[in-house]
Amino acid sequence: MTTTNDLGGDGFIAPTPEEIGATYDQFGDLFGLTVGDIGLHIGMWTAPGERAPASTLSDLANRAQERQTEYLIETLGLAANTHMLDIGSGTGLPAIRFAQHSGGRVTSITPSHTQVDKATELAHSMGFADRVTFRLGNAMALEFADESFDAALAIDIFAHLSDRQLGFHEAARVLRPGGQFLMSEFTIRGTPDAEELAAYTQTWCCMPPVSPARTMELAANSGFELVKVDSMVQNCSFSGELMGLLYADRHDEIVERYGAELVADMDKVVPLVRSFIHDHLGSYLFLLRKL
Repeated sequence: MTTTNDLGGDGFIAPTPEEIGATYDQFGDLFGLTVGDIGLHIGMWTAPGERAPASTLSDLANRAQERQTEYLIETLGLAANTHMLDIGSGTGLPAIRFAQHSGGRVTSITPSHTQVDKATELAHSMGFADRVTFRLGNAMALEFADESFDAALAIDIFAHLSDRQLGFHEAARVLRPGGQFLMSEFTIRGTPDAEELAAYTQTWCCMPPVSPARTMELAANSGFELVKVDSMVQNCSFSGELMGLLYADRHDEIVERYGAELVADMDKVVPLVRSFIHDHLGSYLFLLRKL
């Protein structure tokens, strides 16, 4: 039996219970593979009223970045009238958020000229240029005097350093005694093949990941003690999956930005990076204190 759907008009024939059942009999596994197999429902990617709803993959990725920044601010607990060194500016927004929430000052460094320019412009537009500054810098050779900062931040930066130990030494040198250092490090899981590892290091312009124990050893060598450690492995894995989905979803935009020839090479590398992140890359967040 079929019925006329009042909302859809006379031309729409409502599915019968038998048809609905048959659809789930045939495609239930597909729904589970594509929307999740816990309840076959939509997920709560953002809480009601939390912010503008995440309705696209890009929205979802940005919300994850916002949540991370909020957690970093809460974890470090930067106080008012303090000065933090942000090692690795990125877009500049995290540094601005730290200043906004704490009332303190932030000096941020990056080796990217483009990041300095864009982050400086953002600080001016948001009214924080008096408390947040961006400049070119090298994490392994910081151009600051000893004990210049009350706290330091380095998120996903140490993976780029050719000498991680030197990076820890420099962070410790510019921190005042008792100053906290919140940093993250990518770590290795299992044994990736050489092709996957090469794809990862070349794509992110970074060094091979190390073990969490090695990170702790390097930190201790520079005079840091551990306050707290959080596993970010699941977040890391999901970020890799989302990266792969966004790459496919925005492929035309990427071709327009970088050209068909370069993107053809990317098309070969991205699946390798995605599998490496999913199967072999971990991530940990370390809150350290200078002794």
